[in-house]
Amino acid sequence: MNVRAGALALVCFSSVVWASAYAQVAQPADFIVAVVNSVPITHSELMAAVKRTTQGLQRQRQVIPAADTLRRKVLDQMISDRAQLQLAQETGIRVDDAAIEQAELDVAGQRQVDLPTLHSQLVKEGLSVEQFRTQIRDRLMLSRLHEREVQSRIRVTDVDVDRAIQEQLESNKDPFLQEINLAQLLIAAPEKATPDQLASLYKYAEKILARIRGGEDFDRWVQNVSAADRNNGGRLGLRRADQYPQSFVLATEKLPVGGVSEIVRSAAGFHILKVVEKRAPSVLVRTVQQTRARHILLRLSAEMTQTVAQSLLVDLKKQIQTGRATFQDLARAYSQDGSAAQGGDLGWANPGMYVPEFEEALNRLAEGEISNAVVSRFGVHLIEMVERRRVDLNPRDVREMVRSQLRESRFQETYTSWAQEVRDRAFVEIRDTVQ
Repeated sequence: MNVRAGALALVCFSSVVWASAYAQVAQPADFIVAVVNSVPITHSELMAAVKRTTQGLQRQRQVIPAADTLRRKVLDQMISDRAQLQLAQETGIRVDDAAIEQAELDVAGQRQVDLPTLHSQLVKEGLSVEQFRTQIRDRLMLSRLHEREVQSRIRVTDVDVDRAIQEQLESNKDPFLQEINLAQLLIAAPEKATPDQLASLYKYAEKILARIRGGEDFDRWVQNVSAADRNNGGRLGLRRADQYPQSFVLATEKLPVGGVSEIVRSAAGFHILKVVEKRAPSVLVRTVQQTRARHILLRLSAEMTQTVAQSLLVDLKKQIQTGRATFQDLARAYSQDGSAAQGGDLGWANPGMYVPEFEEALNRLAEGEISNAVVSRFGVHLIEMVERRRVDLNPRDVREMVRSQLRESRFQETYTSWAQEVRDRAFVEIRDTVQ
């Protein structure tokens, strides 16, 4: 898990790891600025980290602190991370070559390039392959250390979850999640009504509304003139507001119980609405946006290199766009995974179900749009976004979401306390850095 310590700390973290990839032996004009458990931090390392931090803040359009302040903050972060890396090594945390290689592929997939191209790009950016792999190793070691040491300290009980749910229910002001019961009086309009007919019906509805607001009984008018269901005074039933037409909710959201709306136009005619009942939501509602996608997956091999796969998918995309073939037919013919028989259909998926490089590409697509070739740890994909929908989570999933939110909210405080303990146990000597 990444350290949540604000923009500067995040940038410092990546810069420190970058700096750790530089040569550990001081150059002739170099000198030691700090020692952490007998391991030195050199001035050249510090200034490399400061440079990278400055560039990161500039990219994020963050305010850059004064030079001395920034240097002290970066050094402080370097000391903390060095102490943590040493703890990870001492307590047996190891990162094997396979994990590093997979992380390299993930970065290449994010940049949509193959591994040799990624390495070339990094060299142009001033980072050798060896330095990049050291950077990845340190990041993975710290991540695993935080997972083991920090996450294990966070406790979220069922009582905590119940309290958080109740607080969220009480503070929920979303009008579409309130429970409401509306009664309607409908003045129906013919399907092919002329503008004059519509104007006449609207004036009639205005007269009825004025008389209701003047004190006449809403239910009696419903019984006498409404073209909708007149049973029970035209009441539509207590339900969550998002189950009503949006126009009904917007017309009544600010009305008290007993209030009568302005005239609402719909395809059926002109509605006058009365608020019969309003309740705060009785259960916490959380929705997620599900996606339904298709893909064609080409797995990489000695013959099917990334370049060959990308070229083939470019051709398949052209066939689909020009109408020479359908996505489903090409998926059945070419895709190398279990969805091929279904025309590449992956079904409905919740957020987080796909690997990040696939999901990021999918989220950028509009419905009906087809991606360019997307590289992931599984191979190279051509993705079609079919459709999206929002669905309610079941109560168990809502509780787990709240539990995760509580753990997330408590991480920073727990991490800060733990990180200070690690630093306090370390021998730290800070030397003169003013040069």
